[in-house]
Amino acid sequence: MEKIKVLFLCIHNSARSQMAEAYLKKLGGDKFLPESAGLEAGKLNPFAVEVMKEEGIDISGNTTKDVFEFYKEGRLYNFVITVCDEASASACPIFPGAHQKINWSFPDPSQFEGTYEEKLQQTRQVRDKIKEAVIAFVKQMSYPNYFSIQYKAET
Repeated sequence: MEKIKVLFLCIHNSARSQMAEAYLKKLGGDKFLPESAGLEAGKLNPFAVEVMKEEGIDISGNTTKDVFEFYKEGRLYNFVITVCDEASASACPIFPGAHQKINWSFPDPSQFEGTYEEKLQQTRQVRDKIKEAVIAFVKQMSYPNYFSIQYKAET
């Protein structure tokens, strides 16, 4: 069976897209081939590294990647999922053959203010929301009719 190719995008590929890619690798089994990139390559966010380590996932060795390099290489994806705000998501390139573009809007950890602990807690909240979104995505891909069945049952 061919793997489902998923690209997670955010501004700098420093936190949100890195977390989403790591969760899909961990929770998606061998059904998915996840990658992540940014509108421009940035620097890995230390808060993202720390909160993922709390989940037993080490992203400290990851590099940040530029989505336009993927585009130039002609990479194809079944899903392109933006994890930044809608305005930033609209700047993402259109990949040829992309089956579906999805936007999951999450706050940018690089913009958090406050003490070290406050920034860490805010990043944890983003991490948890990303994890929930990835779990829902995996379920939807495993049981494509699940959500339509649920909706029909409730109406």
